[in-house]
Parts: sequence; structure tokens; C-alpha cells
Amino acid sequence: MKKKEYLERLEELHIELNSLARWLAGTGRRMVVLFEGRDTAGKGGTINAITERLNPRQVHIVALGKPSERERTEWYFKRYVAHLPAAGEVVLFDRSWYNRAGVEHVMGFCTKGEYERFLEQAPAFERMLVDDGILVLKYWLAVDQRHQEERFAERAGDPL
Repeated sequence: MKKKEYLERLEELHIELNSLARWLAGTGRRMVVLFEGRDTAGKGGTINAITERLNPRQVHIVALGKPSERERTEWYFKRYVAHLPAAGEVVLFDRSWYNRAGVEHVMGFCTKGEYERFLEQAPAFERMLVDDGILVLKYWLAVDQRHQEERFAERAGDPL
């Protein structure tokens, strides 16, 4: 897609997103959007493009780091519950509770028991969110190996 076409399409999408945000505010509905994917897949860039023209008092970005020692002793989903939206709000998670099934499990950051408990509890947790009226959207962003390596190389040369 050419840049001019991209910018035109992006403007149309921003108009739609603002319409959605007004609907959420007017109805008091809440929305959670999960962004998952491999490193360099574009999660942060996508979130920035989405939020660029939205009201920051209504739309919140959450990117949780590694759990603290205290958090490791608590119910896994507790750290996410603290960031759920209030009426009319949207929360965008740059990585989410699915980190437990992906990165944490693969890298050995959680036990087999914690991983299995997550697999049992995640559907029930999400059902609670939906039953409480929260709209839940989940996106997986992919990047192929070649592009991922190129992006890692770009990052290595970027001091910020």
C-alpha cells in the first residue's frame, strides 16, 4: 500500500474509532483489547496508531512488566483486574494474561502447575469479563523470521 493511500485509510479508521469511543462513552460499555504476538510483530506501533487520535482520558494502554515477587504469590489474573476499564473506557493491553501460556511457559518463568492452572482459568476469567459486560477483543500479530531479524537489527542500532 502506498503511503498516501495508507494515510487516507488511516484517517477513515480514526473516524470509525472515534465513533466507537463516543458510543462506549454514551452507553457506558467497556472494552478490553488484547495485543499478542512475537517480538517486533508491531504490537506497540499498532497500539500507537490506534490511540493517536483518541481521548487519553478514555483510552488506556497497559504494558505490564515482569511480575513482582509479591505478585508471583497472588492469583495470576489479579494484576490484570486492577487495569480493567470503567464505564465508557477502553483498555489496550500490550501483551496480556496470555503471556503465561506463551513467553512464561516457553522460557521457564512459570511452573508446569501454574501453566496448567492458567489454561483452566483463562476461559473462566474471560467469561467473567464478558458476563460483566466488557467487550473483549483479541489480536495476534505475526511477523516472519526474516522481518523479525531485520527489526531486531534496527532496534540494536536505536539508542532509544
